[in-house]
Amino acid sequence: MSPRDRLNLAAAGRHVLIIEDEMLIAMEIEQDLADLGFGSADIADTPARALACATRHRPDLITADMRINEGTGLEAVQAIVAALGEVPVIYVTGNTDMLRGQSVSIVEKPIWPGSIASACKKAGLV
Repeated sequence: MSPRDRLNLAAAGRHVLIIEDEMLIAMEIEQDLADLGFGSADIADTPARALACATRHRPDLITADMRINEGTGLEAVQAIVAALGEVPVIYVTGNTDMLRGQSVSIVEKPIWPGSIASACKKAGLV
């Protein structure tokens, strides 16, 4: 079994919440995770929409941009964790300075091929 097949098998049936206000980037992230076997996704562009999506369908993974409409990805993640408990998070952002000093998984924009898969491996998701 190839490494990619193992990634797909490990992620099969999982749900991701993509917190991103740029639809093309959200779709790129969704495709990258679908290629890893994540079966479903919600996309939210504000902290309030992210919380609503997460409470409607608990995510197995959250990807979050830092600068989004009406707030930040960090605010969205904090609200979700307060409501649901811990959820694995990968920040996908061009604003890594906003996460300085925090122990979090980060994929820096622009997104390079394989960077989402690499971050998922490091986070123990696949």
